[in-house]
Amino acid sequence: MTFIETTIEELDGAPIADPDYFVMSMLLDEVYDIQEILRQVHNWSERKTRVVLVSYSRLWRPLIRLTEVMRLKSRAEGENYVPWIEVENMLALEGFEVTKRVDGVLLPVYIPALSMVVNRWVAPLPLVRALSLIRVTVARPIQDQPEPLTSVSVVVAARNESGHIRELIDRVPVMAERQELIFVEGNSTDDTWGVIQEAVRDYDGDPRMTLHALQQPGKGKGDAVRTGFDAASGDVLMILDADLSVPPEELPRFVEALRDDSCEFANGSRLVYPMDAKAMRFLNLLGNKFFGNLFSYLLGQPVRDTLCGTKVLRRSDYDRVAANRGIIGDFDPFGDFDLLFGASLLGLRIRDIPVHYKERRYGATNISRFSHGALLLRMSAVAASKLKFVG
Repeated sequence: MTFIETTIEELDGAPIADPDYFVMSMLLDEVYDIQEILRQVHNWSERKTRVVLVSYSRLWRPLIRLTEVMRLKSRAEGENYVPWIEVENMLALEGFEVTKRVDGVLLPVYIPALSMVVNRWVAPLPLVRALSLIRVTVARPIQDQPEPLTSVSVVVAARNESGHIRELIDRVPVMAERQELIFVEGNSTDDTWGVIQEAVRDYDGDPRMTLHALQQPGKGKGDAVRTGFDAASGDVLMILDADLSVPPEELPRFVEALRDDSCEFANGSRLVYPMDAKAMRFLNLLGNKFFGNLFSYLLGQPVRDTLCGTKVLRRSDYDRVAANRGIIGDFDPFGDFDLLFGASLLGLRIRDIPVHYKERRYGATNISRFSHGALLLRMSAVAASKLKFVG
């Protein structure tokens, strides 16, 4: 490890090349010109760099001053105690976008057993967290010239979807100079696998798009998605459900969101536009809204529709998500939450992309409302212990 000991104002260039993180703990409370420091850090940052800012809440300022008078805390000259809303404003002025906010520490004095319980399990709770001593803000540098995206891989997990395969191929638009459509079939009881093989063999459409047929080694959509992503070669990785409930014609807006650096993880949202009468059952709609609110809290970013099958991210970001999969655990049979949790761990900017939701015209849904709902609750509890209640 290389340690550099100096004041940040005296650094003429980046202390290291290609940094993953800049951690500034209580730093902005002590510098003279915050914007100049943030501008400097932005110049040193790469696309994947995250800036982590730790600051005190102004609500605690009287108590902090009291601890300084009592000599329980040292006092620095000219401390700003900049409120978090001003920190976020200056981040925006210098080309950063906030990707996560975490509040914590209600009991800054150590009391055996009690401090751990209060600070880990009580401080992160809704409403209560507004009283916390510490605010952690994670931000990403917005790119003036985003990295080009020259290839796209669309992964379609297909189980008992033979009636949709050929129409899907005809309707998927070409979104890049090079594109591949990867079908991953698993455990079908109809002729889905045969139809896929025949469609891939007979394809004579746009020469910029190639088709591939795979069979997943395991079970569940999550296994199929990971199988397809592992085989994909595109700069952009995209999931598309085989049931055509999300119109393929709306896929380019996901790629455009990444290309323009509007986000780093594009998540489809079916809860914006009116949907077909039989597209989503009432209990499913309630479940989607519940898990949308729960995940928005856990991820620290608004995500209205966690269960939409259309999700898109860069290959380079997916590789980092996969490398960190063991932190949350490899237990997601759907694939959606593995990606969302992983994106949150990396501090990626997640943004909903509104889509229209159509009624399926062939086959039946593979989702079980009650058993899968219970599983989602268990997964949410595990994720909460890693993302929110971290101690």
